[in-house]
This record gives sequence, C-alpha cells and structure tokens, in this order.
Amino acid sequence: MLWVTRKITQRMMKNIIMKITRFVFCAFAILFFPPSYLFLAQNKSNEKIPAMPKLLSQREQMDVREAWLKKRLDTMILPMMRRHNVSMWIVVNEEFNSDPATEYLVPPIPMVGSRDFFIFVDNGEKLEKIAIVRYAEERLKNHYDMKSVSRDKIAETLRETITKYNPRTIALNYNGSRGQQNGLSQGSYKFLAETLGAETEKKFVPAANFLTEFFDTRLPEELEHYRTAVLLTDVLTRRAFSNEVVTPGKTMVGDVRWWFLQQVNNLGLTVWFQPDLRVQRQSKTTETSQQFLSVADENTILQRGDVLHIDCGLNYMGLSTDWQKHAYILRENEKDVPNGLKNALKNTNSLQNAIFKFARAGMTGAEVYEKSMAQMKAENVEAMIYSHPIGTHGHGLGASIDFRKAIGGAEERLRLGSYTSVELNSSTKIPEWNNQKVTIMAEDDAVMTEKGFEFIRPRQTEFYLIR
Repeated sequence: MLWVTRKITQRMMKNIIMKITRFVFCAFAILFFPPSYLFLAQNKSNEKIPAMPKLLSQREQMDVREAWLKKRLDTMILPMMRRHNVSMWIVVNEEFNSDPATEYLVPPIPMVGSRDFFIFVDNGEKLEKIAIVRYAEERLKNHYDMKSVSRDKIAETLRETITKYNPRTIALNYNGSRGQQNGLSQGSYKFLAETLGAETEKKFVPAANFLTEFFDTRLPEELEHYRTAVLLTDVLTRRAFSNEVVTPGKTMVGDVRWWFLQQVNNLGLTVWFQPDLRVQRQSKTTETSQQFLSVADENTILQRGDVLHIDCGLNYMGLSTDWQKHAYILRENEKDVPNGLKNALKNTNSLQNAIFKFARAGMTGAEVYEKSMAQMKAENVEAMIYSHPIGTHGHGLGASIDFRKAIGGAEERLRLGSYTSVELNSSTKIPEWNNQKVTIMAEDDAVMTEKGFEFIRPRQTEFYLIR
C-alpha cells in the first residue's frame, strides 16, 4: 500500500512540475517575444506576421496634415477651379453636419460654428482664401484670411465678400451623384440664396465634377503615411486570422469582428465600415446577397476545414483603407490547404494580373474592365470585378473598374498617383469538395504609377493557416 501511494505521489509531482514548466515557458515567451511571433496565421512558407507600425502622435499628425493642407491650398485648388470653369467655390460647414470636403480644407480640428463659410476666389492672378467663421481658430489663420464675426453679422459679411469679387460662377457642393458631392444642406442653400439675392443665385453651379478631381488627387507626400495605414490593416487582419484570436470549434464570427474593432479603437483610430466575415464550408451552400456571398452571422462557430474571408478597413491621417483576405482552418492531421483551394486562389491572382497588365493612367475604368474580363474569358476563369477609388473616402470619387457601370465612375479616367482598391473575385470548382464552387475574394489597395498599378502591400498568394 505504501509503495502504491508513493508511486501515485511521484506521478502527481511529475504532472505538477510539467505544468509549472509549461507556465514558465509561456510566461517567458509572452515577456520576450511580440505576439505576432507567437501566433502564425501564415502561409505554407511560414512568413512571419509583420511588426505593428509606429503611428504618429496626435500632434505629429496635425503638423503633417497641415503641411499637406498648405500644399493643397497653394498648388492644387486654383488649377482645378480653372479646369472646371469655377470662379468662386463656397463650402458651407454646419455644426454636427460637416461637409465632406471640410476635413481636407482646414486643419484637422472640429469646426463648431453653427454655420461657417470657406470661400475660394480666383482673382485672375492667384487664389484668395477667406474663412467667415463664428469662432476664431489659431491654426485656421495659417491658411485663410479669417473673419470671425458675431452671428448677426454673418449674412452682411458674406454678402460684402461676394459682392467685392463679383464672380462669374459660384460652385457649391450640391446636385452630385455621390454623397461627397452633396455637402450643402437645403437650409444652407436657402441661406445663401436669400443672403446673396436672386441675381447671384443664377451664378450657382454644382461643384460635382470639380470635387471628383479634388478628392481623387493625391499628394505624393501622403503615400508614405498611406503605406503605414495599409500595413496596419494587414497586420491586424493576419492576427485576426490566427490562433491568437481563433480557436477552431469555439471562436465565433462575432468574436473576430469585435476583436478587430477593439484593436482599432485601442489605437485611437476609427473604421469606416464594420469588418465582415464570410465562411465557406464543404457540403454547405453559402447564401448570396446582391450577387455577393452573404456575410456570416456573428454566432457562426468557426470549424476545422472552413475557408474564412474578411473584409475590413480603417481610417488614419484622413485616409481610408479597404482589405480582403482569406484563411483556412486546418483539419486534424492536415498540414496544408487542399490543392483545389490553392488553384482557386491562383485564379483570383490571375484576375489581378489582368487588371495590372492593362490599367494605365489616363484610361477609363470601363476600358480596363473590358480588357481584363476578355483576358479572363480567354483563360476560362469565372470572374467578377468591382474595384473602386479610395483615399479620402473608402468608396471614393474617381475611376471605377466595375461590372455595375450604373454606380458611376466607369467613364472617369485613372489619375496618376491616385489610389484604387483593387476588389474582385473568382469562383472555382474544388475537386476535394465534390466540385463545390468556392469564391475567392481579394481586395488590395494600389497606387497608379507611370508603369501602372503598384500594390501598397504584397498581395495574398497563399492562404493564411489557422491550426
């Protein structure tokens, strides 16, 4: 009996020592290795998750964005106004109802006047910039002839300013096809018309085409910081699709979504849409919505053998990202993705190749679409393209390479230096899944260069593996 008790005690001590050893090892790993090296949401090549990029402080961001603003005001706006036959451009900003253009016309600070006016005048020699605001802002003085007046003097000051210049046309942000072109409220239009009179109202013209060029034109200095934003999106996506976040058979779609949102919030940033996840599973049909695969419910439990897809984006420095990637949850004793799924991803890469082969600055979105789809037809790939401009807004103004030509942008031309979210998919039958079709969706932000599109970050050519 004593011998048996001793054996049991020895066995218990051995188990305790093993548990302590494991605990110490894990604690050591957490202390001395970044999380990105602990969790491999990586491809077969075992590529490491990149380190988190260093973001600028709020004050540093202000200084950089003010430099961008100065260049935008000093060099961009006047030539654009002349190309669009605009003599004067008035942007009206209301408290709690900001015009989408305001953020890119003032330092990145809240404009809290009940109704502020930013006036741009082509005087024949240079651009004059006048701000009629309720509250004086120190940084606004760096860029505008600022007139801070009491509420009862706003109308008089505005009328005197417009009368002084007697412009041929006055462009206003209304009557466009997209939200970014329609920042002027009905109330503010009425205020302008009543304040300036019927004869001046006849000079009002929509600024829609001017705004398309304004929003779609990027400064070269922005690219460095946009690369940081896209890298951050990439890192968070890879971590989300790793064992840091996903435990097969336990983790739900909502867990991944809210993890991503919390990480962005922890960094003091925002998203412009909530991250969506889609799950494709063998022997289970994925529902569709408006020609696309439906988003998975938050209570969907992620299982081994699932193909996961995420669509996400964030905002940093006044610029937006848009990103779609895939992961595969390995089955027990599985070391890699089935070959059929690898071929499916290759088909999506081929579609990306076609767009990059044809797209050049100066081409319309429709031209790129037609040439790319003809290439896919020749390769017998079932494909869809719905790429869009990106930069100041996630769904920006500019050239769209999209099967839905009616949404606009198809006849716009790709601008040198502009950003495009190259968004598309291909559908392929998977032999290992009894020829069930799987759709591989990709979205990568790219910049238009002299030689064509260039990815901001390397595209995905292998599935991220979740063990």
